[in-house]
Amino acid sequence: MESSLNTKLKVHSFESLGTLDGPGLRYIIFLQGCPLKCKYCHNRDTWDFKSSGTEYTIQELIHKIQRFETYIKASRGGVTVSGGEPLLQAKNVTLLFKELHNLGIHTTLDTSGALPLTDEIKELLNHTDLVLLDIKHIDDKKSIDLTGVSNKNELNFARYLSDNNINMWIRQVLLPRYTDDENDLKSLKEFISSLKTVQKVEILPYHDYGKFKWEELGTKYELDDLKPPSEEEINKAKKILGI
Repeated sequence: MESSLNTKLKVHSFESLGTLDGPGLRYIIFLQGCPLKCKYCHNRDTWDFKSSGTEYTIQELIHKIQRFETYIKASRGGVTVSGGEPLLQAKNVTLLFKELHNLGIHTTLDTSGALPLTDEIKELLNHTDLVLLDIKHIDDKKSIDLTGVSNKNELNFARYLSDNNINMWIRQVLLPRYTDDENDLKSLKEFISSLKTVQKVEILPYHDYGKFKWEELGTKYELDDLKPPSEEEINKAKKILGI
């Protein structure tokens, strides 16, 4: 017990009472490190694992969470671990989730599912109540162009969740010119329809609020000329997806 509580996670930041990343009020832990290179990333400063982030022991994280436990439980909320990409620290997130379950706290994993399914990741999923799965793009070539990574692992990840009765919310960022093609959205709907444990589907409209982080890091923001989708474009995408 003592050794697991002393295990460390590398953290980027926290949100004390979030309402968007899972049911109820949630304590959100954003972990450091991400293998993707999404052109629209609004947390560009989470990518680097080695030289950025702050290490916290699981005991320290539990103490932070318990300050809000009354609100979390009253709202039927919980803790969401996001990123970056939390699967990079799967083994240690598992230890955190085990401790949270001992306290009767709901666990949510916010992930791209873009890493190969290892035994460590499968063990993490055994202690995960809900997965927020960001499908970056349903078309593999377009996914590689948009994120630098194939979509094969994330689609396999979604199938694994479905086959193992793990609840998920499917999310996709709606980017004009990138993810708003009608045929792609129809393909996404078809794929989602093949999954058994999808509780919710969300369209997340693109925004450029994180552009300044790219500039602070001295890196080029490739979508400089891209405007957020209009209400009409958002509603069209939702209609195609049936949400």
